[in-house]
Order: sequence, then C-alpha cells, then structure tokens
Amino acid sequence: MDSLSLYEISCFAAGFAGNLFAFALFLSPVPTFKRILKAKSTEQFDGLPYLLSLLNCFICLWYGLPWVSDGRLLVATVNGTGAAFQLAYISLFFIYADSRKTRLRMVGLLVLLVCAFALVAHASIAFFDQPTRQQFVGAVSMASLISMFASPLAVMGVVIRTECVEFMPFYLSLSTLLMSASFAVYGLLLRDLFIYVSTLSDFKLHFFT
Repeated sequence: MDSLSLYEISCFAAGFAGNLFAFALFLSPVPTFKRILKAKSTEQFDGLPYLLSLLNCFICLWYGLPWVSDGRLLVATVNGTGAAFQLAYISLFFIYADSRKTRLRMVGLLVLLVCAFALVAHASIAFFDQPTRQQFVGAVSMASLISMFASPLAVMGVVIRTECVEFMPFYLSLSTLLMSASFAVYGLLLRDLFIYVSTLSDFKLHFFT
C-alpha cells in the first residue's frame, strides 16, 4: 500500500511539474507580443508555430480526457491551458497582421486546423473502442507533436537572416526542455508509450539545438 501511494505521488509530482513548466512555456512569448502590441505590427514574426501548437494542444487534450484515456487528466489540464494561450496569441496575430492576405491565410489555416481536430475526435469515437481508441489518438498526437517540434525550424531562417535570436527566445527553449523532461518521467511512470516517446523526442530536439 505504501509503495502504491508513493507511486501515485510520484506520478502526480511529475505531471504537476510538467504543468508548471508548461505554464512558463506558454508565458514565454509574452515579450514578443508586447513588442507586437507596441509596434501594432507582427513584423517578421510567424504565426505558424502557434497554429501548430494549438492543433497539438487540442489533440493532446482529447487524449487526456476520460473518453479516450483513463488517469491522464494532468495531460488534459496542461493542454487545455495551452490551447487558451495559443488562441489568445493567434488572435493578436490576426489583429496586427501586416496585410489582408496574411489575415486570410491565418483564418484559413485555423479553420483547417479545427476541421482536422474535429475529424480525429469524431473518428476516434465513431470507429474505435477502448483500448484501440487510446492507441489511435495517441498515434495522432505523436504525429502532431512531431510537427510542433519541427515548428522552431520555421523561424531559423529569420534568425539566420537577422543574426538575432530574439525571434527564437532562450526561455522558450528552456521551458520546453524542462516540461518535456517532466512529462517524459510522467509517461515512464505511467508506462504510457505515447507520452514518453513524444516528450523524450522533444527533450532531445531542444537539448541538441
């Protein structure tokens, strides 16, 4: 009984730490958006990473809910919070976009993103039972996470052109690194391959970059 209690506490501690570091991660773009608000322009900043992050949050939120997985609510809480932040950031991108073409592109991508998530959620309920549903959504979430992990590459060209790292903030990478490490431990404790492999991949990406 004591070992079980210790196990539960360890799982909660790892997941809770992941939530805390994720909150810092979600706050890390604030200086960027202060600059956008001050300049009333998105300048050379790209909204694509925030759209990819929103899709990832939606799918991982779905994965953490009881309809898909049991005992993964800390995954749902962190991704629900993340989705709210990403929606706020995307709204600012839309408001301060430099052109109508950019706004239309943002709206089109957002609609596509919502439709993609709705399709995944509907398919998981309509065509899969447990535990196949968890495996299906877990596989989709891993694909989504890989896309999100690749999103920093979208700003690498800006960093190289401007020779300035402000477009790829240090605290963004640090927060992601700590969050990934915490959730990798969380996934390992839960013996959840989807959480463990996804976050471990993110950890390696940020460690080596």
